[in-house]
Amino acid sequence: MAITASQVNDLRKQTGAGMMDCKKALVEADGDMEKAVDFLRKKGQKVAAKRGDNEAKEGLIFAETNGGTGYIIQFNCETDFVAKNADFQNFVKSILEVGIKNDVASVDELKQLKYNDKLTVDEKIVEQIGVIGEKLDLNNFAKISATSVIAYNHPGNQLATLVGLNKEGEAIEEAGRQVAMQVAAMNPISLKKEGIAQEVIDRELEVGKAQAIEEGKPADLADKIAQGRLNKFFKENTLLSQDFVRDNKLSVEKFLNSVESGLTVTEFKRFSLS
Repeated sequence: MAITASQVNDLRKQTGAGMMDCKKALVEADGDMEKAVDFLRKKGQKVAAKRGDNEAKEGLIFAETNGGTGYIIQFNCETDFVAKNADFQNFVKSILEVGIKNDVASVDELKQLKYNDKLTVDEKIVEQIGVIGEKLDLNNFAKISATSVIAYNHPGNQLATLVGLNKEGEAIEEAGRQVAMQVAAMNPISLKKEGIAQEVIDRELEVGKAQAIEEGKPADLADKIAQGRLNKFFKENTLLSQDFVRDNKLSVEKFLNSVESGLTVTEFKRFSLS
């Protein structure tokens, strides 16, 4: 059966595969569009199996808001060349849009959703592995909900943050953007010290005590020194206690209260490729 340029173009629009791959798939499928799509998916499965041990350290991160909810996605690939490709960027954004439309909160939920009439998100990813020829990984997906949610996408799309606030308004939105940039720059591990896992606290105390003893401090003072270092750890690693990057005379908590009394962060997310 002769394959027309129109058929090849239709398959290319549907799958994003190259012209020659589309023509080969249509030839194998004797012109049947659905069978040609299946052929490309099987190719993706073969590539996925072959490249399964490869590292996918490059990729893209996007954050977006929809009313009082924010969504953030991390999608990995093998090379920076692919990450910078406009078609790949649009593909990742299309998966984010599926997540937003269906209001999901995890990778597993998102992978099971319908990407289009024929394929789930997971199946579409496999298909794109065949198209691109690299290992692809929907690495992370999350959402937060609050009175106001601010998304910050760092230039280059390798880092993004979401910040939820308990109030709304124009000035509050700008303050939230400043805090979202703070989260990007300072990488806090928790909102408050109460949110830090006990095992992390125990480890910091153990390390602080050992360091004090190694520095020649008296053993009976080592515990107090370790506690002091733990307090410094809390200040540097909990968002509301961190020095505000635009005015280090203020903590983030005090900065927010200077914008409006009682204003605070309720939740945040930070995804980074590095």
